[in-house]
Amino acid sequence: MKIFRGFQHPGIAPACALTIGNFDGVHRGHQALLALLNSEAAHRGVESCVLSFEPHPRDYFAGAHNRPELAPARIGTLRDKLTELARCGVRQTVVLPFGARLAAQSPEGFIDAVLLQGLRAQYVLVGDDFRFGCQRAGDYAMLDAAAQARGFDVARMNRYEVHGLRVSSSAVRQALARGDMAAAARLLGRPYAVSGHVVHGRKLGRTLGATGSGAGFRTLNLRFAHWKPAASGIFAVLVHGLGAAPLPGVANLGVRPSLDPDDVNGGRVLLETHCLQWPADLGPEGAYGKIVRVELLHKLHDELKYAGLDALTAGIAKDCADARAYFATVHAGTLRQTTRDRI
Repeated sequence: MKIFRGFQHPGIAPACALTIGNFDGVHRGHQALLALLNSEAAHRGVESCVLSFEPHPRDYFAGAHNRPELAPARIGTLRDKLTELARCGVRQTVVLPFGARLAAQSPEGFIDAVLLQGLRAQYVLVGDDFRFGCQRAGDYAMLDAAAQARGFDVARMNRYEVHGLRVSSSAVRQALARGDMAAAARLLGRPYAVSGHVVHGRKLGRTLGATGSGAGFRTLNLRFAHWKPAASGIFAVLVHGLGAAPLPGVANLGVRPSLDPDDVNGGRVLLETHCLQWPADLGPEGAYGKIVRVELLHKLHDELKYAGLDALTAGIAKDCADARAYFATVHAGTLRQTTRDRI
């Protein structure tokens, strides 16, 4: 999949079948829409294209009005969104920076400058709640009228439901907020996951509970590049990317309230993952710079603030024991199956 920041690039397709949206989470409703988009693109002999925005428009307006509560919790990072779009067969994604200029653009101006002149869309597919342009004044009826006048096709896809529940980013956020990872996975069509490069942290975990024969609680640190993640807390996880088979572990997604806010990652949302069995061939420093994907399978509890390092060490040890118990029972069959499939 080709990825562009803005549409002023010579490599952008000369024509496309287009859909527009934030696609946070790339859930099953998004996946159904993208499958239809790919089919329409193939019939027309053009590239399938997603137009998305960064930051999320509601993030922009929350900042512009100094009302952070208006910003939606973020399901996935930009990396994860682009990865899932590529897995869905999208040929081209254009990430449009959302700022004051785009926020003030009229619906007519958006159709002309972005859809037609910028992306040369022959077909535009949107969801049933699609709105666009300044103050969300543009709707499907306006887009349909413009299509008839300007010679491109439009279509609208109705809501996608699973067991009577509309699949939406809001529904995924609600499931993650209450720690219902099974419900989130049903809406997403896959386990909820965060991926990224392993970055250096304070290296405190390897010293907690360390003995002459033990290495403490060594962690893999991934930055979640948004201040308001949809999920937070302590989770039993599977780590992909460190070997042929996924590794069970326990992870903290959040701001680590028991640690010094002035440390190297202070103030940032971090996913800290401890593999229950560290791969010996990696050595103590072998994971830095690797891209890993961490699937959050089961929430153990919310983040806790411990009184000191001894209490923190005891808390982590209990989390590890609870994660082992989870994998020994609920997830044991999946682990065995995944391992067989990769041999």
